Amino acid sequence: MSVIVFLGPSLPVADAHRIFAADYRPPVALGDMYRATLEHPACIAIIDGVFHHQPAVWHKEILFALAQGIAVVGSSSMGALRAVEMAPFGMSGVGRVFEIYRRGVVDADDEVAVVHGDENAQYRCSSVALVNIRFAVEDLRELGLLADAEASNLISAVKRLHYSDRSWPRVLTWLDASIGSDRAATIATWLADRRPDQKREDARQLLERLAAGEFRGDPSPRMPFERTYHWDRMLLEEDPAYSAETA
Repeated sequence: MSVIVFLGPSLPVADAHRIFAADYRPPVALGDMYRATLEHPACIAIIDGVFHHQPAVWHKEILFALAQGIAVVGSSSMGALRAVEMAPFGMSGVGRVFEIYRRGVVDADDEVAVVHGDENAQYRCSSVALVNIRFAVEDLRELGLLADAEASNLISAVKRLHYSDRSWPRVLTWLDASIGSDRAATIATWLADRRPDQKREDARQLLERLAAGEFRGDPSPRMPFERTYHWDRMLLEEDPAYSAETA
């Protein structure tokens, strides 16, 4: 049974193939989910998606897939966001990033945003997602390397940065100025050894669960789908063969 996975910077596609053999496609953008639905896969998984330079995947596209009885699951980045928003309609979510959105610990889109290269550059990242920094800081707090107030102040400082400016060097610069160079050096060593990346781990978890047969044997139930003016407008732009009068 076919599975389509939208994947980009969260996990290298070569690594993904080693976990689960699927139809891997670039980060999902407006119209991609609709076109994937027309192929009638058993499952569509969203890990990464665009949102800044291109229109993001519509919630209505996900509803359309669910209405066709296709299982839809999300994780890690754009997939985690949409999974929380669309959970009432049957979309599933996987991973710690999904959980902190679901619980309302975070709610901003830019928590998962990163700057990255294109497919030819293997989506190599030049910034770090705030959620990855959050989970690393929580680990540092639990290890006693950061006090509660220090951890909170660090997250507040990083959150004030534009998502494109968030990086581990900036984190270490802040720590050096705030807690001293000796402790900052200890944390730098910990970060270098561990290379914390929760988005990557969540993507792996989703693929492992797909490999185990989840999210395909019991697809989401068919539900009514209501066409709207904006839906027809989107399809007229995305699908030259579509006709709003005859559909």
